[in-house]
Amino acid sequence: MLMNGKWVAAWQPVQAKDDKGGFVRQTSSFRNWITPDGSAGPTGEGGFKAEPDRYHLYLALICPWAARTLIGRKLKGLEDAISVSIVEPELSDQGWRFGDAAGADLDTVNGASFLHEIYTRADPAISGRATVPVLWDKTGGTIVNNESADILRMLNSGFGDLADNTFDLYPADLREEIDALNTRIYPALNNGVYRAGFATTQGAYEEAFHDVFAMLDDLEGRLGDGRDFLLGDRFTEADVRLFVTLVRFDVAYFGLFKCNLRRIADYPALSGYQSRILALPGVRETVSIDHIKRGYFSIKALNPTGIVPVGPELPLALAA
Repeated sequence: MLMNGKWVAAWQPVQAKDDKGGFVRQTSSFRNWITPDGSAGPTGEGGFKAEPDRYHLYLALICPWAARTLIGRKLKGLEDAISVSIVEPELSDQGWRFGDAAGADLDTVNGASFLHEIYTRADPAISGRATVPVLWDKTGGTIVNNESADILRMLNSGFGDLADNTFDLYPADLREEIDALNTRIYPALNNGVYRAGFATTQGAYEEAFHDVFAMLDDLEGRLGDGRDFLLGDRFTEADVRLFVTLVRFDVAYFGLFKCNLRRIADYPALSGYQSRILALPGVRETVSIDHIKRGYFSIKALNPTGIVPVGPELPLALAA
């Protein structure tokens, strides 16, 4: 936890809670946008122009919010335009840490040891948590944005001709439907698993638990009509946002977060949907089951022994 730019307390999973003991997520603090001409986006200030090798993503492979942006970078062909650093999967007392563990990176852009140092470089007096993803401007030496929903959209449309437009994750004719789905799925499922896992009262946990499975049942019915993706035959940001939760569900949320009524493997339509997305070009490369398990099961408040379960295995031999 940062307080006026200083690290003052060991990392804790619960950021805040409501009067029922429910988990409350921190609001993102940097909301500028990259645009093709550097003009201001929907929030924040202008001056962040799309340029090759100007921007850098700080990510954690265990984190579904960060994984959204890694998938967007892959599908939009922005690997050469945007560099990436992956933090170690285990959460330290100072939060996300850079290192040379398997699948992780040292910070070659800013030379930081911990992610919170990136935040204080951007704002020396910042207070709050240092979260992933972080989109960093190497030219300006500051954070552009740390809200995954924003970053995914600017990866889709903010880089102009630098991006591959084979995939349009937010097509104009589907935006209203995409927004409506996101608005329903996020509180009930994407954040619902966290509301269940980090609840501090039985009532808050049960409320979140029922929200999670009501939404999974609803999505199973939606996909059960034979469609490939949530909105038919086109893969959109709504699918990205759902997939990153599904692929972590049986591995972490089912057991550790007590969302144990059914697995994704028990839903035929959702299982097939997950497999179709894993087969898209580059998506499987964004999923590290090793990092997901090591990361979630390093949360001392939920797993004080630190023992990482051997299973489960995922389809398509996803062992990396």
